[in-house]
Amino acid sequence: MGVIKVGTSSWADQTLLRSGWYPRSANTPAGRLAFYAGRFPLVEVDTSYYAVPVPETTHGWVDATPDDFTFDVKAFSLFTGHPTPVAALPRDLRPAAGPSRIRRRDLPEQAYDELWARFRAALDPIAAAGKLGAVLLQFPPWLARGAAAERRIVELAQRCRPWRVAVELRHGSWFDGAATATTLDLLRAHDLSLVCVDMPQGHPSSVPPILTRTSEPAIVRFHGHSDAWRDGDKQDKFRYAYDESELRDWAGRLAELAADVDDLHVLFNNCCAGQAQRDATRLAQVLAETMFAEPRAPAGPRRAADGATVAARAASTG
Repeated sequence: MGVIKVGTSSWADQTLLRSGWYPRSANTPAGRLAFYAGRFPLVEVDTSYYAVPVPETTHGWVDATPDDFTFDVKAFSLFTGHPTPVAALPRDLRPAAGPSRIRRRDLPEQAYDELWARFRAALDPIAAAGKLGAVLLQFPPWLARGAAAERRIVELAQRCRPWRVAVELRHGSWFDGAATATTLDLLRAHDLSLVCVDMPQGHPSSVPPILTRTSEPAIVRFHGHSDAWRDGDKQDKFRYAYDESELRDWAGRLAELAADVDDLHVLFNNCCAGQAQRDATRLAQVLAETMFAEPRAPAGPRRAADGATVAARAASTG
């Protein structure tokens, strides 16, 4: 039995800021995060994929949020094998010459280790405050299943310890027939959470939404089902509104999974003009209806028969 926390994969993307979701009074980064944290108990930090934040920034995130707030933090793109703009690296760690985008092999070992040290230093304030849920290792769609890829996953996870680590795999070979069981066994053996992704199917980067526990927390990310997934730009790919029937179907499935985990993190990544916030709010409401159907006990959190609870702020309107 466990707690379900519902949130979104961003609190500061530009389309959200322009959408009117934030009141005019929330006109600073800290003010917007505080407003967000008053409505959701969980957020995914996406900016850390694009650049390693400094500890002063993450200290500010901690100070702007309640004691029970949770951050899932996406690992820097270079760590997980994505081509990364040199300009995204700290100035003193940038190669003196070479291409404008680099991979892991283009960075000297000492600079790579230092980059990891700075990433860990950025997460230290969040972890010290008890607000770090998991480090998300999101691997590129071209990382196919194989012994070298498995070693890479384990090595990166070790660099994140003792923090919780979640793995998002985006190549179909990991879930092709009998390979699914092998993949899940690998994650369980190394105490890694499988990130279940709801996304369009039938594309080269598609993976099935496997809803199961391999470690804590269990994590589900919602990408939507945009028709522009193959050829659209980033905004088109994630421009999708979940309808009521989809949310109700997922609420039932999530309630079942919550019976087998301590923590279930649900994150909407259909970040386009506040749609993720609207869908997350509605899912939390539907979850509350689904799981709190029994009369409320005189004291303590409301519980379903299986013992799972939904974090209170997630059920609030936004």
